[in-house]
Amino acid sequence: MTAAENVCYTLINVPMDSEPPSEISLKNDLEKGDVKSKTEALKKVIIMILNGEKLPGLLMTIIRFVLPLQDHTIKKLLLVFWEIVPKTTPDGRLLHEMILVCDAYRKDLQHPNEFIRGSTLRFLCKLKEAELLEPLMPAIRACLEHRHSYVRRNAVLAIYTIYRNFEHLIPDAPELIHDFLVNEKDASCKRNAFMMLIHADQDRALDYLSTCIDQVQTFGDILQLVIVELIYKVCHANPSERARFIRCIYNLLQSSSPAVKYEAAGTLVTLSSAPTAIKAAAQCYIDLIIKESDNNVKLIVLDRLVELKEHPAHERVLQDLVMDILRVLSTPDLEVRKKTLQLALDLVSSRNVEELVIVLKKEVIKTNNVSEHEDTDKYRQLLVRTLHSCSVRFPDMAANVIPVLMEFLSDSNEAAAADVLEFVREAIQRFDNLRMLIVEKMLEVFHAIKSVKIYRGALWILGEYCSTKEDIQSVMTEVRRSLGEIPIVESEIKKEAGELKPEEEITVGPVQKLVTEMGTYATQSALSSSRPTKKEEDRPPLRGFLLDGDFFVAASLATTLTKIALRYVALVQEKKKQNSFVAEAMLLMATILHLGKSSLPKKPITDDDVDRISLCLKVLSECSPLMNDIFNKECRQSLSQMLSAKLEEEKLSQKKESEKRNVTVQPDDPISFMQLTAKNEMNCKEDQFQLSLLAAMGNTQRKEAADPLASKLNKVTQLTGFSDPVYAEAYVHVNQYDIVLDVLVVNQTSDTLQNCTLELATLGDLKLVEKPSPLTLAPHDFANIKANVKVASTENGIIFGNIVYDVSGAASDRNCVVLSDIHIDIMDYIQPATCTDAEFRQMWAEFEWENKVTVNTNMIDLNDYLQHILKSTNMKCLTPEKALSGYCGFMAANLYARSIFGEDALANVSIEKPVHQGPDAAVTGHIRIRAKSQGMALSLGDKINLSQKKTSL
Repeated sequence: MTAAENVCYTLINVPMDSEPPSEISLKNDLEKGDVKSKTEALKKVIIMILNGEKLPGLLMTIIRFVLPLQDHTIKKLLLVFWEIVPKTTPDGRLLHEMILVCDAYRKDLQHPNEFIRGSTLRFLCKLKEAELLEPLMPAIRACLEHRHSYVRRNAVLAIYTIYRNFEHLIPDAPELIHDFLVNEKDASCKRNAFMMLIHADQDRALDYLSTCIDQVQTFGDILQLVIVELIYKVCHANPSERARFIRCIYNLLQSSSPAVKYEAAGTLVTLSSAPTAIKAAAQCYIDLIIKESDNNVKLIVLDRLVELKEHPAHERVLQDLVMDILRVLSTPDLEVRKKTLQLALDLVSSRNVEELVIVLKKEVIKTNNVSEHEDTDKYRQLLVRTLHSCSVRFPDMAANVIPVLMEFLSDSNEAAAADVLEFVREAIQRFDNLRMLIVEKMLEVFHAIKSVKIYRGALWILGEYCSTKEDIQSVMTEVRRSLGEIPIVESEIKKEAGELKPEEEITVGPVQKLVTEMGTYATQSALSSSRPTKKEEDRPPLRGFLLDGDFFVAASLATTLTKIALRYVALVQEKKKQNSFVAEAMLLMATILHLGKSSLPKKPITDDDVDRISLCLKVLSECSPLMNDIFNKECRQSLSQMLSAKLEEEKLSQKKESEKRNVTVQPDDPISFMQLTAKNEMNCKEDQFQLSLLAAMGNTQRKEAADPLASKLNKVTQLTGFSDPVYAEAYVHVNQYDIVLDVLVVNQTSDTLQNCTLELATLGDLKLVEKPSPLTLAPHDFANIKANVKVASTENGIIFGNIVYDVSGAASDRNCVVLSDIHIDIMDYIQPATCTDAEFRQMWAEFEWENKVTVNTNMIDLNDYLQHILKSTNMKCLTPEKALSGYCGFMAANLYARSIFGEDALANVSIEKPVHQGPDAAVTGHIRIRAKSQGMALSLGDKINLSQKKTSL
């Protein structure tokens, strides 16, 4: 057995800076020192042995001078010492001195102090020498009857490990433990005994369980957990036993321990697919989520509910529990709420949508004017989106939802208000019967809107959907109210002058006459260039936006005024009223143009906005039928097309999702009959307990792709050449937050290599967890060395190093073989994700790091290139299929992905195919990547560059 394969049960942190003491000084301390110096010396001996020193001369000294001592600290240290000290000669025989040690431990097993007995029994679990254990068996058996539970509990463990390793030493162990279990009262002893029977003699464990199956709910939680495991394993191996234990599992759902309830619910789902069982398990999960305070527990149990929902037969059962699931919304954590709302939305049906909407409306109202939690705004946004989805899927609900949500158009959080506006726009287009209600409600809240973006959207909706004379008049009234006194320039000059001194005493500077774009004269005072120092408190909203220099809203207003004026002309026959309304609309536009050209606003009006407003003035002055059609029909038609395309896309994705979940059986699939199935073929489901144990140990194996090229061999990296004295290759296994390197080292020489050490170093956000231990390699021998590397963030990392070794008998310095670099691919950490356009734009504006990659490929098709980029970067294309279809020689698309560390990565692909270079011209353009961290932006850029070069036609 090599040094690396030696079993080590005890890890001791050692300060490495001190000089190791000599064997003689240690011997003196152990022989002649007092208890304190003997303790210190023993500690030093243990540390030296752990560091590879043999110290054979001290063995007899310790037996003679330290072993007889009754000090508890020394006894504890001795247990560690005897665990790690070599107990055999090089040829494998037990050292004679160990007989004395064995006798000392026999005395300790009969010691009156229960702590010494118990800790000695724990130590015996670690011994692997049958000759040492054999004389101790009667004393170990006697400990089963000790008055103290600590001793009995450890005696059971000792018997279990001895029976497992050396069955001949105690062949009647299962029978002995069964009898012990029947008479035992202490919960921890019963748990250990039952655990042993499960692994040693399952039939006896079942016999015991059948005698006390009705009292299971009265047992302690540690024993209940083991009972659940036994039932799961028995039913997994032998499904015909299910009926016998279902009642017991049902009883355990009522346990006082959350862990037992969780395991029992999971076991119940695997044992039975009956609706009552699924309902009981789901209710148990919901109770756990509500009662547990830890958010991680809530998320884990919610995942179990999501898994249940994925099963088509269980979905109907969960639909009846939607209202119970919504109770989880009382949790303040946003991630939990997000997952809960998504689950509720997936389960909603026509039977429970009304109740769901009532609860969500209450939740939305609760968030109003509440700012004690930083996530309140995001939560409100989530609720709005959920209500939006409900209304789209169940149009009858829209009338209940809209009035509540429209209150939030005046919300200070622009993101939530934008979601409401998007929802209202969709609702007013889809549901004709709600148009009157929405317009009325919109006019009510219009004056309170605080955000310019929301104001623009509200103006568009009012301009597009006001169809009656009264509504059109109301819109004009609201606009006049929001704009304040006109003409704006004159009224603002007066206001400023009034703030400087009383009106009658004003001395105005030289007056200059200006000709406006309309050809009229405008008088401008010298005072117009000075700004008021005091913030205007009572300034109307639209006036405020314009004075802040936001003239895009003015262009939007001009379009709205044009639409309602054209509609008013069509509705009202009186020429005088028509002219009056159109003139008022034109006056408003003209005064805004005048304001834009003056020096009053913080920023002057842009040429685009001037053109737009001028165009609207021209349309109103001419009133041609063509323009009437464009303003009043085409705009709405384009919205209708956009919404129908969006709905089609949603239906398509839902269809794909449902196709994934439908269990399809091919015509030639074999039918498996349970009665005719051999035991070893019952592999329809993996053992959940085994899987969770492997996951805890970090040994989870992801399912490899069916393609043989994507198998494990693809992840093997050659580290040295075939002609090197030591050949090495590594299998890189990437877990979630760490990387395990399994390095195969082959001695290709005819010499024995001593202290063969793998020395590694890392570059990037990687950290080597522990230094691999040295090996001794025989001629042409090989060995596996494992090294763990921790990962802290998503960026490319490099692991490099060398192998150093000594040749036995050679006097030269250490030999060194330099290893090739191992590049860690960030694609293992990046997963495709989705976000809304608004979120994408917001992140694009916020992120600090940008990496611009020039397209350099031999691909000639734009769509092929985009698909290749998506595949090689694990990103998701947010631009809908419809927008990318067709061919115009140019393509732009937005991509998004998120790492397992919660980092976002954005990319914008802007590519074209140069027409003048002929049909075989390669794709050209740029890809811009943005991320919060520099490492991620650079790593993604490197990945794209690398994949471009690999592309072949």
